Amino acid sequence: MNEFNDIEANILLKNNEPKDYLMGLTPNEIHNLLYETYSDKSLIQFRNDIDDKTLDQIPLFRLAEEYLKIIQKDKFIKLTPLGALPKKVMVELYDKRFLLDDFIETGITKLWKEEDCISIMSMRYAIELTGLVKKVHGKITLTKKGIKFIEHENRLAFFKLFYQTFTDKFFWGFNDNYTEEPVGQLGWAYSAFMLHKYSDQERLTKFYAQKFAEAFPIVVTFFNPDYTTPLDHFKHCYQTRSFDRFFLWFGLIAVKKENSKKNYEENEYKKTELLDSIFVFDLK
Repeated sequence: MNEFNDIEANILLKNNEPKDYLMGLTPNEIHNLLYETYSDKSLIQFRNDIDDKTLDQIPLFRLAEEYLKIIQKDKFIKLTPLGALPKKVMVELYDKRFLLDDFIETGITKLWKEEDCISIMSMRYAIELTGLVKKVHGKITLTKKGIKFIEHENRLAFFKLFYQTFTDKFFWGFNDNYTEEPVGQLGWAYSAFMLHKYSDQERLTKFYAQKFAEAFPIVVTFFNPDYTTPLDHFKHCYQTRSFDRFFLWFGLIAVKKENSKKNYEENEYKKTELLDSIFVFDLK
């Protein structure tokens, strides 16, 4: 029995030992970041003083608010025969200019259908997972919960619900063809920690992707060698999911774009003030 207790004590000690390859965090702290992200055990917490000025700067959240307002105003949104948002609603949302699409802005693509703007399409499906709207007989309407949220104008509660739904329930891989594993999504809080620690200057996403892969080497095994190496394939996926379609959409980073559109991997990113206006990073 004493021998068993010694083994248990050694495991506990190792799990609470800071690791250099984990930014000085312990395995237990990493576990909480990954699997208990929104509990009081996590090292990342929503700030208590998030105000309207801060919420006004979060692009994808502003789109979500406007989407609910359209449903409230029109009583419902009638979907197309294929179950997509109609062009009229897409245009109304896009014209708010909260999130601009490079292909639409440069004229490569026109906003004809829902698939033409991934950010709006993703917001729409994430909202469905919040329980604030429902889809019945080809129409999107507000639920009682959604009506209550709008009537009480509790923006902060709505933001927290939307953010947590987007990270926990909406599958980020819905938007790409990389892998069905939650690469980047599971561990978003760790990526946020990296931004908090290293974003004192503009950096390429491969800097963060490399550190993420060092912390969680299993992610590289989810990719097969084809036109590039599994590690490079992971880095492409990580940039798309974590940076271009998450941190940017929520306004947590700003991007300095490479002039050549072919070299988007050379884009440099830096955290915005929103990251520290929304979260507290508690190194206990």
